[in-house]
Amino acid sequence: MNKQRILIASGIFVVLAFVIGIFLYNKAQTDRLSDLARQSNSVFNRPHSPSYGPPDAKVRIVEFFDPACETCKVFYPMVKKLVDAQPGKIQLVIRYAPFHAGSRDAVAILEAARMQGVFWPVLEAMLKTQAIWAVNHQVRADLIWGYLDGTSLNIDKARDDINSPQVRSRADEDLADAKSLNVTKTPGFFVNGKPLKNFGFEQLKALVQEEVNLAYPQ
Repeated sequence: MNKQRILIASGIFVVLAFVIGIFLYNKAQTDRLSDLARQSNSVFNRPHSPSYGPPDAKVRIVEFFDPACETCKVFYPMVKKLVDAQPGKIQLVIRYAPFHAGSRDAVAILEAARMQGVFWPVLEAMLKTQAIWAVNHQVRADLIWGYLDGTSLNIDKARDDINSPQVRSRADEDLADAKSLNVTKTPGFFVNGKPLKNFGFEQLKALVQEEVNLAYPQ
């Protein structure tokens, strides 16, 4: 009987040790990602990353984004409203994740636009016409140029810039960061380094609000 109790107690101890080990590991990973999220040049925020909202905001949404992704298009206005709803508190950072075939060419146009300071109007023009140049997950980036009137983009310069090593390397850099964070599909969201584990807009909204409450206590 005593031997049986010892075996049971040993089994319980092993299970508890395993559970505690998993908890501590997850906490260490969460703390590591939170530390990285606060750094100005990390897997979450490279110097070239386009951002919307104040740089000193205490809550940062990082979105791994593919311009050919239909879900990214749907989420874009809603995420932007999240930032606008609480002025000064939230910043959105876009990371390139061209997972669709041909998306690298669309990303190159976005990066050329960013270099001219017109990333957001070009992005919105591209999303508005996405159904024309991205059909059945196949990207025809050459069609995008015809829909960029009114964005203030210098198209001749952008056509030259998209072939530069600097522009072409941006997708590789962001994809490497995406891989290190286990991002395999778009949109992929992190809020202050915390991944959105259960995908959905309401879930994202709740995670953002949770971080706002922590960063700006009443």
